[in-house]
Amino acid sequence: MSTPVPFSRVKIRVGAVVFCGGDVALIRRDRSTGPHYTLPGGNVETGEDLLGALRRELAEELRLKAGQATEPELCWIQDQMVTRPGPTPPPRKLHLIFRCHLFPGVRVTLATVEYDEVPGGGHEPGAIEWVGYRTTAELPLFPLVGGVLSALPHPQAPVGNPWLAPITDATYTWV
Repeated sequence: MSTPVPFSRVKIRVGAVVFCGGDVALIRRDRSTGPHYTLPGGNVETGEDLLGALRRELAEELRLKAGQATEPELCWIQDQMVTRPGPTPPPRKLHLIFRCHLFPGVRVTLATVEYDEVPGGGHEPGAIEWVGYRTTAELPLFPLVGGVLSALPHPQAPVGNPWLAPITDATYTWV
């Protein structure tokens, strides 16, 4: 019997920078090391198309319905190979990060808390926070898009090169 090799499986995660004016929706989870922020999104399920997965995740996490925001635009791609605790070897993960903009009046209808499943059952709450996109470089944000996001001259600005520096054990510590 062979030992599973780290990063021998590849998972795809879709996430979104959801704009409302100059603010973006982030999910904050409080850890022993302090707050940790993530973009709304999640893993693509077997047989699921990418935009379908993104729409499902935004509906689950933000209660964002089809037609309440602009069509998602793929902006950044980030490769991840990070060691993590647990009995299974970590997968390599490709993060596909989209951008969309809410239509007027939608933000007040969205969720304020998101519940993430945790190993062994149960759910961990995460607060939906709206923060100014220019402050994201200062936050512990995953995937590591805070720098490129905060550097945009305006929320609709072209993003340029979609390839972000990879996430590795040298650039990220699993929380």
